[in-house]
Amino acid sequence: MTPLVPTTGRGRLTYHPTWPRLRSAIAPDPAVEARVARLVTRMTLEEKLGQMIQPELAQLTPQDVTDYKIGSALNGAGIWPGGDRHAGVAAWVETVDTFWAAAEEAYRDRPFRIPFMWATDAVHGHNNVYGATVFPHNIGLGAAGDPDLVRRIGRASAREILATGMDWTFAPTVTTPRDRRWGRYYEGYSEDPELVHAYAAAMVEGLQGGAEALRTGRGVIATVKHWVADGGTADGADRGTARCPEDHVRNIHAAGFYSAIEAGAQCVMASFSSWENPANYDHSPGRGEPYNHKVHGSRYLITDVLKDAIGFDGIVISDWDAHSEVANCAPGDAGYAINAGLDVLMIAGRAAWQSVYHTAIEQVRSGIIPMSRIDDAVARVLRVKLRAGLWTRPRPTERPVGTVGGHHELSREAARRSVVLLKNTAGVLPIRRSARVLATGSGVNDISKQTGGWTLTWQGDDIVPADLPGGATVAEALAEAAADVVVDPELIRVDPTVYDVAVVVLGEDSYAEMRGTLKPWRSLGYADLKLSYARDLEILRKLRHAGVPIVTVFLTGRPLYVTEEINLSDAFAVAWLPGPHGGGIADVLFGAHDFTGRLPSSWPRGRFTSAVNRIPPHIPDYAVPPEETEPEGDDAPLFEVGYGLTLADLGPGPLPLDPPRVAPPAAAEAVPLPILTGGRPAAGLRFRIGGHNTWSRVDIDFAAPTDELIVRADPLGGELRLRFKGFPAFVYAENTSGLPRDLRGYAAAGGAISLGIRVVERPERPLYLAVHDDYPAQPGLDITDRLGEEWTTLRVPLAELRRIGSDLEHVDVPFMIYTEGSGCVELRNIRWTP
Repeated sequence: MTPLVPTTGRGRLTYHPTWPRLRSAIAPDPAVEARVARLVTRMTLEEKLGQMIQPELAQLTPQDVTDYKIGSALNGAGIWPGGDRHAGVAAWVETVDTFWAAAEEAYRDRPFRIPFMWATDAVHGHNNVYGATVFPHNIGLGAAGDPDLVRRIGRASAREILATGMDWTFAPTVTTPRDRRWGRYYEGYSEDPELVHAYAAAMVEGLQGGAEALRTGRGVIATVKHWVADGGTADGADRGTARCPEDHVRNIHAAGFYSAIEAGAQCVMASFSSWENPANYDHSPGRGEPYNHKVHGSRYLITDVLKDAIGFDGIVISDWDAHSEVANCAPGDAGYAINAGLDVLMIAGRAAWQSVYHTAIEQVRSGIIPMSRIDDAVARVLRVKLRAGLWTRPRPTERPVGTVGGHHELSREAARRSVVLLKNTAGVLPIRRSARVLATGSGVNDISKQTGGWTLTWQGDDIVPADLPGGATVAEALAEAAADVVVDPELIRVDPTVYDVAVVVLGEDSYAEMRGTLKPWRSLGYADLKLSYARDLEILRKLRHAGVPIVTVFLTGRPLYVTEEINLSDAFAVAWLPGPHGGGIADVLFGAHDFTGRLPSSWPRGRFTSAVNRIPPHIPDYAVPPEETEPEGDDAPLFEVGYGLTLADLGPGPLPLDPPRVAPPAAAEAVPLPILTGGRPAAGLRFRIGGHNTWSRVDIDFAAPTDELIVRADPLGGELRLRFKGFPAFVYAENTSGLPRDLRGYAAAGGAISLGIRVVERPERPLYLAVHDDYPAQPGLDITDRLGEEWTTLRVPLAELRRIGSDLEHVDVPFMIYTEGSGCVELRNIRWTP
């Protein structure tokens, strides 16, 4: 089957030998430009810097907005008014209104005013707000193949965002993901830049609604992200490095930005990733350490290309604390990134954003940052605020009352249209409504597997049905569609032979950035990744042995190797991350609607064919870059982009298997492996903090306290005290090389992880011990009950960690503890012992 790539009013994607000059649907307005110029000349340096700083709700007060004349703020995932995850519309409007009023107070004694604006990560619906409609993630929408559907979803999302008094969303993501190991793969619509190009314009049109709709408060400011090539990093590394030629950056990874900017997008967010290329020059050579190729510090990509060559005249905003990863910058110093062209800096920590503000003032006065660069940034902010009609919009509590959660039928439609049927056997589908149905598998009654990350919380892994009113798991949807449905997720209670059909729902556990990326040595095999996933495969084998017809539904954020699962099934459908409306899946299984979804990405033939993609037909003489694999021979896709069956189609037959790779046995180790000794990390290791809203992982300073939003670490001579503050947080020792070690020899020697530990304040939630670093993809061992208030040398046999599925063959994090609650412990003398 051939790909059916839709077009928009702006035409199909074409090849660009140089960076194209674009014409936005929101054209420059001389009256707006004149007003912007007048305001910029009247503003003080301090007022200008206030427009460039964007803190988040948990690290900002209304008084801060008044004192610093802050121009915008955001709510990060998992941050709600009063810390209430079920905060309603009224609470959100009141919160936004309070900050809006504080900004008005800031200009009370000035002859002009600068209105405030509120931003949110509404990436698949207004997904941070309780009761809002949640839609399928972008990879599923890509399978639907319909820009108009995406446009309608954008319009619905805008209505719900506006109902909460907000003005700005950090959507759409227009990445072109090219490696299935990337944990953000599902944020992209497709590996095919032509589909991304079509969808990007449609979503911007839906969110903003055109120049008039945006100006009159009927649209929200759209942000296209992440500029640029975040989907093209080597090994699919999150925040990794793209090394592809500039021609590929321009014609693959920038495709969605072209159409989105032409559609009028008013904001572009820079990427955490890097691009190593001679064109990506150091704009201040000799002024400190050499530039490290981070896009946030790239004057070439931000200023020379995006602003000057392409002609984008809106806001370029940073990602969360991303300036701190640029050479010559720090959490409290964004000077180099500002000079590269960033206009607004999204900064979480209170101390960090205040330091960036004061440091930037000093750097302007000393000449490090030119005033012209500040004026350009502020002019862009004011231009967008004027285009969004913020000077004429009433305060949030006086805006027209709206509702959230009113687009459930649209979400269900999107879910059913995104399902791709990969295999079909005569007589199995559609399922008869009178059939006796066995519903099983790890995903059959798990709403978080359906909705994925960025759903009310950052990782979305703690979502329960009560968090998503109006939703339904697949099990609940099946029970509504058929009269006789029995649910047994682990297939341990019932005899499968008495049922007419088994619906097996497999699914990846929910994840978002950082925690979902597969390391280069990991297999794409679904059953290889976790013990719980392997149990799904065992369920299929058991059902096949029992002779019951099997319909398998796969919930996933990316194509994975599931060939044996397909062979064991009579019908196999990929539902991606369909959102909370399992009824959309039941609609196609029971024949209320036919399957219309088509693969937006190539399906892997082997366990390690992670970066095989369709050759872009619009690029002449295309050469596959080193980060990707030629789609031919054993590496040809199992199913190509555009593949998908209908109920009338049958096939395929048995598919060739790629046997798992088994490592030879490891020799027993005899020498201990130190982790923390004498109160300091052992050679070759560093200790880090990561977790809730700490997206740039922080190194622990063993000479002074490290105090973050989620954890405070205090070196106490020979010990390390860790105070967890009530957020999901993990503290871990990581190989500084970034490379894994094979530590199976310690298990072969009957070894253990030995650590001295003392409880200062009892953890309110379980405290886990783990190795590796893919929390929550890799399992943790609950050690809470083994802790005491006196110093204890805890010895955890490696056999226990292996039993829960820990990978000891590839260990780049030989020690991790994590919790999701508050508590305080002290550590000393950590090591692996034979």
